[in-house]
Amino acid sequence: MHLSAATIAMLGIGTAVPRYVLDQTDTAQRLTHALSGAPDAARWAKRIFKKCGVQTRYTCEPDLLEPAENNRYFAQLSGLPVPTTADRMATYKQEAIPLALQAAKKAMTDADIEPEAVTHLLTVSCTGQFLPGLDAALVRQLGLPLSVNRIPLTFLGCAAGLKAIGMARDIVAGHPDAVALIVSVELCTIHMQSTSDREALFGASFFGDGASSCVIGRAEQRDGPVFALGEARSSLMPGTAGEMIWEVGNHGYDLFLSPRISQLIGEKIPGQLAPLLRDGDPFPGVWAIHPGGKGIIDELEAALALSPDHTRFSRDVLRDYGNMSSATILFVLKAIRDTFIREGADRTEGFCLAFGPGLSCEIVPIAYLPASEDGAAIGAKAGMSAYV
Repeated sequence: MHLSAATIAMLGIGTAVPRYVLDQTDTAQRLTHALSGAPDAARWAKRIFKKCGVQTRYTCEPDLLEPAENNRYFAQLSGLPVPTTADRMATYKQEAIPLALQAAKKAMTDADIEPEAVTHLLTVSCTGQFLPGLDAALVRQLGLPLSVNRIPLTFLGCAAGLKAIGMARDIVAGHPDAVALIVSVELCTIHMQSTSDREALFGASFFGDGASSCVIGRAEQRDGPVFALGEARSSLMPGTAGEMIWEVGNHGYDLFLSPRISQLIGEKIPGQLAPLLRDGDPFPGVWAIHPGGKGIIDELEAALALSPDHTRFSRDVLRDYGNMSSATILFVLKAIRDTFIREGADRTEGFCLAFGPGLSCEIVPIAYLPASEDGAAIGAKAGMSAYV
């Protein structure tokens, strides 16, 4: 892979999480206590909570920290009314906007971009909806131009964050003066189900809440290291439509995750990447993999012959935050960038990968460009832009 023309890059990244921490061991104990009337489900839940690769997650819902006897989400034991979908959407509307604002402000500060410079706003979420939406609220509260081009991406699942990055890259490629702000917020934990169903318990074991944001523009707009972005590749994997399903129920969103997802991703992704790898190129050094679950990381590490060093960022984010759906990929990219800056890494090329319902796959080639002595990203000064 190489770059040419004027570099389109990720100029800044920001992340945010709610104040409440879900300790995995504590949450597992409270859940298994709530399932005391269903001992098989309780044993299964305890095992899956221990093996899913998560130690801590964050939630906007303080009720989830209550003992099972007082917890609306553990109605098996508490006997309290389970939150309806309307209840959960009210929580989403209240909590999503301030969390999204935190992430967006951090990204804009990191990119040294003023609100009036933003020409496109892409908002991403699959865990809640309201109108006027998150996009309209962010325009007002961030002070963005009222004429900003708003593009909401809703209900596209875990792959939507990377989908937005690819779309923003294309927007900037076609409009040299464009600056795109992406804001993703996911409140997965508000959809916790009061059930002993194994699929619901599996999802409850590793999803968390969080928000992330980034600014996409021309690399010369930013002093310092950046991620250069190549042309995105998007595809549906044939024969996999029923493997991941999320539907609106009366008590939140009902999620089904097939146990075959990790295996299918491990089988399908090498073929998706093959056209992007050329003989003679060095092995990619950056692998920003959406940590949809420990099994997905394990399968891709084996299928792509990756080292633990390649996958450590995805595993670390999964361990510390869980799967925050579409917001997660920017947590991984921020961890990579911050580590590369700290370690003084040279220019390094690679890929971002994310997966969602469909099953869908999003791939974006990237290159970490360190800063030169005068602060400009190496490569940007020469006017480089897209992977060719």
